[in-house]
Amino acid sequence: MTWFDSAADAGKRLADAGYLADQATATTTFLAGALEKPLLVEGPAGVGKTELAKAIARATGAELVRLQCYEGLDEARALYEWNYKKQLLFIQAAEVTSKESEERAEPQRDWATDIFTEEFLLTRPLLTAIRRAEPTVLLIDEVDKTDVEVEGLLLEVLSDFQVTIPELGTMAAVRRPLVVLTSNATRELSEAVRRRCLYLHIDYPDADREHAIVTSQVPDIEDTLVRQIVETVARLRALELRKSPSIAESVDWARTLVSLGTGTLDAATIDATLGVVLKHSSDLDRAVRELRLRQG
Repeated sequence: MTWFDSAADAGKRLADAGYLADQATATTTFLAGALEKPLLVEGPAGVGKTELAKAIARATGAELVRLQCYEGLDEARALYEWNYKKQLLFIQAAEVTSKESEERAEPQRDWATDIFTEEFLLTRPLLTAIRRAEPTVLLIDEVDKTDVEVEGLLLEVLSDFQVTIPELGTMAAVRRPLVVLTSNATRELSEAVRRRCLYLHIDYPDADREHAIVTSQVPDIEDTLVRQIVETVARLRALELRKSPSIAESVDWARTLVSLGTGTLDAATIDATLGVVLKHSSDLDRAVRELRLRQG
């Protein structure tokens, strides 16, 4: 499958899918598909890393398979596990059958090997994506939240697009998925993982691009209000906050103000709605204080 014909094609189709990609993002997305290389996307939370993978799936008509990473994630949740309850029921039934066969003096069957077959295999996101014959986008989301050991599980997938199950052997990809890994850079990823990936850093957009993004997501908003939102969010990002507002929160703020029927972002409106974009009390206090000082 050819994911995109060119970087320009990637940019256009992503835009049609609701994702406004800059030149670097469009080019790297095209190359990830053309070279069949995983794409590692880093940047602050809320700048559109996860949404990029979703947009690729929408733009290409592929199925999105998502592995949400978290502390404590293990092989059983990422790759596969055996259906132990079903295996136990099978063994119990087999014991009854074996006793009946023994009473009839029939040859005994080795039931132990029968419980490690496809019938008892529970596939998790990594193995599911590897085995799909249809076009698939595999999103490994927030990989930096996992333990370092989990990265070892990814190496075989990212290198050879295959998974080895001791009881069944090696399962190679029928059709290689387009793999997108996202990271908020809360910890440094191993060089082994980085070597296997193309790299893209997405930061907060400039004012013009953020204006375009907000307008595309909230088409019924007035242009003047969009500019006020973008300017205010830029000022908030310049402060030393625990969590700076993301693009997603700019869009949420725009939708909030449209829902309220607000045509301008004045001091009273900021006070009433700032909780849409800032989620820590210390950030709210600092923002209100700093914005008022600058306004005054």
